[in-house]
Amino acid sequence: MDRATLAAYDKEAAAFAQDWHEQPAPRDLQEIVGQFFIKGGVTADIGCGSGREVAWLNANGFPAEGFDASEGLLAEARSRYPKLRFARAELPDLRGIASGSFDNVLCETVIMHLDPALIALSVRRMFELAKPGGVLYLSWRVTAGDDARDSHGRLYAAFDTAVVRAELAGAELLLDAEVVSASSGKVIHRIVVRQRG
Repeated sequence: MDRATLAAYDKEAAAFAQDWHEQPAPRDLQEIVGQFFIKGGVTADIGCGSGREVAWLNANGFPAEGFDASEGLLAEARSRYPKLRFARAELPDLRGIASGSFDNVLCETVIMHLDPALIALSVRRMFELAKPGGVLYLSWRVTAGDDARDSHGRLYAAFDTAVVRAELAGAELLLDAEVVSASSGKVIHRIVVRQRG
């Protein structure tokens, strides 16, 4: 994770959490999860932030745990959802998470916060978490032109979608689309793939 981005999330975790929880529910994401994820399957949310999606997943038949690099955001998640499981793990290594241990892996708008040189490795590692037949949902904010930073100092890396597609070339492609997020109103790219059995 980009250090300045991580510092911003740690420093302003409460404000970010409040903003995310006040946004409209991500109905489009929820529909995709309902369509492609294995119902009842053990699910990982990589970059879970303040836990909004982990809570929704658990409430809707996808037993989930959340992982994030930010201790500040994890504290928010644990405070909001004390009965759910959250742990620290950072891309690209995701140290402590075993390969092939999840039926479903969700990573919603996280990889654009990485140094572009780490994106391919991070995608590969997340896909490794899925069991044979398991599903990976991956999305990121689209940044045209050069890398950019917002007013908080968060990195929004500009990178070619081909970098992600190349890492997932051996998978079964279920969805590949650039859309406007129903929750944030930002342009994002979504890819959903299945591990071949």
